[in-house]
Amino acid sequence: MPENTFTSDTSTLAADVKPVTKLPRLLSLDALRGFDMFWIMSGEGIVHALAKATQWPLLLWMSGQLHHTAWNGITFYDMIFPLFLFIAGVSMPYSMHNKMLKANVNDAAALPGVEKRKIYLSMLRRTIILLFLGMVVNGLFKFNGYENTRFASVLGRIGLAWFFAGIIYLNFNIRGQLLWFAGLLLGYWAAMMFIPVPGFGAGVLTMDGSLESYVDRLLLPGRLHDKIHDPEGVLSTIPAIGTALLGVFTGQFLKLESLKWPMYKKGIALFVAGLVLIVLGSIWNLSFPINKRLWTSSFVLFVGGWSLIFLSVFYLIIDAAGYRKWAFPFIIIGVNSILIYLAAEAGIIDFAYTAKFLFGGLIQYTSENWRLVWTAVSITVTQLILLYFLYRNKIFLKI
Repeated sequence: MPENTFTSDTSTLAADVKPVTKLPRLLSLDALRGFDMFWIMSGEGIVHALAKATQWPLLLWMSGQLHHTAWNGITFYDMIFPLFLFIAGVSMPYSMHNKMLKANVNDAAALPGVEKRKIYLSMLRRTIILLFLGMVVNGLFKFNGYENTRFASVLGRIGLAWFFAGIIYLNFNIRGQLLWFAGLLLGYWAAMMFIPVPGFGAGVLTMDGSLESYVDRLLLPGRLHDKIHDPEGVLSTIPAIGTALLGVFTGQFLKLESLKWPMYKKGIALFVAGLVLIVLGSIWNLSFPINKRLWTSSFVLFVGGWSLIFLSVFYLIIDAAGYRKWAFPFIIIGVNSILIYLAAEAGIIDFAYTAKFLFGGLIQYTSENWRLVWTAVSITVTQLILLYFLYRNKIFLKI
């Protein structure tokens, strides 16, 4: 891709924008990443146990929100994965900042070609590692044979979507990035609605009849998650790049040092932008349903809107207002999110066994109705003990 395509015109920068300077760490992003990962690592178990023990309507509703929808529709649990990808996108402009500082440029697209080639190799390395780790989570080391190995994965999609969003970020200014974002979502919609699938026709959005599922069956090796469809399939990675790009837009906005945009205004702007995207996604849902498994364009907008709202709340409280202590458990999760995901999701560490060893003796004396609750809590406490130890000793898994 040509390096000078859509490069930034620095003459259009507003006079109140300050030159590139060293940025403080965005603690709200670490905390939000930890909040997101908390539900996967064990938080959902606490809510399910509380709902069963109390039968309170609010907790029963929350428990229902911690399950994926069967097909069309949305729950909070459906937002966890795209929120993590959005956060990865937000991080990108911050991770590139020191390189921009050394090169004395205000736009990543203006970085020297030599520096970009180094970044491309680093990004490619990270993507390959995430693809491999995703297969490990899927059970690669069980050696069940090629036909029983699932190649598509959550981590793999994060790696691929983040990689291609990074290529766009490094080669296009904000206008070009927005055009790519619109093109990806509209192009995916057009393909899904107008390209016919053999035996089904065009515009069929069922699990077996959708173009996305058909492409998965044609191109994906090994085992598909649902035999005829994979939620982390080939074609639906295209709109997932859009999810990562939404994060990239947000990161560029947050790192902007402008007298017209103090922190509280940025937080409010994110919240308002989130509401707008939720409305747009809801409107598009009428003709192109919100669907996580197909990662529809309406899903990108709707969940992107909620991602902006979540980040705005964390940003206003933690970074703008300075209330940070409450978020410490989330921060220690967030700075080692991949590690705890691998440990918990892939079963590398049996936290349930360790928690029973540490706390089982006490839990046996609690009332039977609440025993599952305390068991779930003990698993989370065990995980937090490990994460706190790693944090205190500055041990972080970085990819």
